[in-house]
Amino acid sequence: MSAEKRIITERNTITNDKDLVIRLINNDQEAFCELYAKYKERLLYFAVKFVKQCEFAEDIYQDAFIVIWQNRRFLDPEKTFSSYLYTIVKNRILNILREIENDQKLKSHILANAIDYSDVTNQHVQINELKGILDKILKKLTPRQRQIFEMSRDEQMTHKEIAEVLGISVFTVQEHISIALKSIKHYLKEYPDNMVGLLLILICINI
Repeated sequence: MSAEKRIITERNTITNDKDLVIRLINNDQEAFCELYAKYKERLLYFAVKFVKQCEFAEDIYQDAFIVIWQNRRFLDPEKTFSSYLYTIVKNRILNILREIENDQKLKSHILANAIDYSDVTNQHVQINELKGILDKILKKLTPRQRQIFEMSRDEQMTHKEIAEVLGISVFTVQEHISIALKSIKHYLKEYPDNMVGLLLILICINI
């Protein structure tokens, strides 16, 4: 890619991010999911280089977007979103590395490498609780909306694949998913903001 084309691409990315950030500030959950999907691959690759484990990298990335969701009203659309995101991720990486370093100094080799089963259990319970809440919300959608939404989220089918299977247009699929997300946004209002961030991560992982 020539230098000129690279500059144009970077400008388009910044402009697109600016639009998404403005929508995010206004509680647009689709914009949140778009940003989450857009940067996931490159940020996970970036994090894995330092923490060496995909699980740590996934946690770091998800934590970063929970922070972004909780602080969305304070985002500045005029500033580069990618720089802000990288800063959060880098800080999370440093925290993880400090924790690992402290564990190695304070614990024996066995304890440092032992599995904290209580922590794993707590995380498992929390995830199951969130999935239960999400399932309740999905049951409030129309059968068609839920079917298309789950084909996208659970079966990881593209909009085109869903359209072909159901014999409808791609536009109709997009409309159903858009309406489903708006309905979910409405039902999420009854939950605390920090829980909404976690639920959005669950939704965005596959959409």
